[in-house]
Amino acid sequence: MSLKNLLIFVTCALLASHGTAAPAAVSVASLSASSSMASESSSSLAYYSSTASEGVAWSSSENEPSSTSSAPPVYETVAPASDDPNYVAWTPDYTGTPEAIRGSLGATVIGPQNVPLDLENPDFLAPPTTDNGEVPNAKWPFSMSHNRLQTGGWARQQNINQLPAATELAGVDMRLEAGAIRELHWHTASEWAYVTKGSVQVTAVNQLGQNFVGTANQGDLWFFPAGVPHSLQATNATEDGAEFLLVFDNGSFDEDGTFLITDWLAHTPKEVIAKNFQAPISVFNELPDEELYIFPAASPGPDSDAPVSPYGTVPSSYTFAMSQMPATELSGGSVKIVDSHVFNISKTTAVAEVTVNPGGMRELHWHPTQDEWTYFLEGNARVTVFASEGNAGTFNFQGGDIGYIPAAHGHYVENIGNTTLRFLEVFKTATFQDVSLSQWLALTPPAMIEATLNIKAEDLKYFSKTKPIVVGPAPVNNTTNGTAAA
Repeated sequence: MSLKNLLIFVTCALLASHGTAAPAAVSVASLSASSSMASESSSSLAYYSSTASEGVAWSSSENEPSSTSSAPPVYETVAPASDDPNYVAWTPDYTGTPEAIRGSLGATVIGPQNVPLDLENPDFLAPPTTDNGEVPNAKWPFSMSHNRLQTGGWARQQNINQLPAATELAGVDMRLEAGAIRELHWHTASEWAYVTKGSVQVTAVNQLGQNFVGTANQGDLWFFPAGVPHSLQATNATEDGAEFLLVFDNGSFDEDGTFLITDWLAHTPKEVIAKNFQAPISVFNELPDEELYIFPAASPGPDSDAPVSPYGTVPSSYTFAMSQMPATELSGGSVKIVDSHVFNISKTTAVAEVTVNPGGMRELHWHPTQDEWTYFLEGNARVTVFASEGNAGTFNFQGGDIGYIPAAHGHYVENIGNTTLRFLEVFKTATFQDVSLSQWLALTPPAMIEATLNIKAEDLKYFSKTKPIVVGPAPVNNTTNGTAAA
């Protein structure tokens, strides 16, 4: 074959190959999960047609695009994402039998089934088709934690034994009847707390001999640095006493490993105790033989009854009246942020208390350097965690559940119920930080966004240069909550 003929042959082969090549295929899972294949095909056709007026001319004879721009059209690089909205498979008020079905994917459950658990976790049984790969479990319900029952109250905990991904923070849910005491103790980790019900009188003495007595009411906080001895007592402000959340800045922290004063003295010779206090040994005849941990007592006196220390009181309060702090109102809810800038003593823990109205969501965002330990106070939430390299997993949460999202992992928190969603974002840091996807895009050169996301210039108006934080329901022209089994 002559060189000329060889060149003609190669050129024809390349043209034929280019003419018959289809755009990159949309994944089978994405196509199959769509509730309407015809609708998706129509949408895809509309997309391809629209590109003709945006720099791509279609040849009627060869049926192939000839670009009027030097950059290749997006669909020649990666196919458009599926237009399936991937709504939650069933809403919290669904009373039927949940099935492992999404669109044309999956099948019914014909073996044993824990229906109540499946109803609470639709995105486990029928995950959105956008989920992919492996994401460590990000959910733990306190209801699954073993409870330690005491005379006067109880306590249950979560650490890496229950939620292995939670390496930075651990939590305890504690209940004290009115007057009950969580005895004098200290920890190797700092203790941050949020009062969920009732009120608690907290007492402490720092290493300089400065003391503190104060009361934290529902919605308030307290914080004790590691090693600072303290005690807790539920007041009689309500007949039920108090319940509160404790968070420790160590994922392997074990509440049962607390240093308790009764435990220490029960394991110290009596003559040593008497010598230490320069008192007759008979003074200590009735010391408890083992730790008390939680025990009933008379209601505490007023905070003003605290002993006067010759060294004064602590320079920074160990409590913070978050309940009195005004919330920042947003289009889809509200937020309060408390870190060391306003609660000075809290050097290792920061929090955002977030409310999300029905249909709203905590925007797509991430936290640059710190893991997020999330506690859901009320409502129903849906969270997708993006772990990079195509890995994403979706989880569902209810009041009393713990979520855990590693640093830099993209996520959102959507209210999928009909009541207000309220939760705490807790971090092991002195300063609260987050990065807003909307703000990032709005403050990036528009041409970069248009080229990357194939979004028209006039649609860039939807990105906000200020952080939305919590956004409201989808626009009215969108189908909302189009669930398969709602």
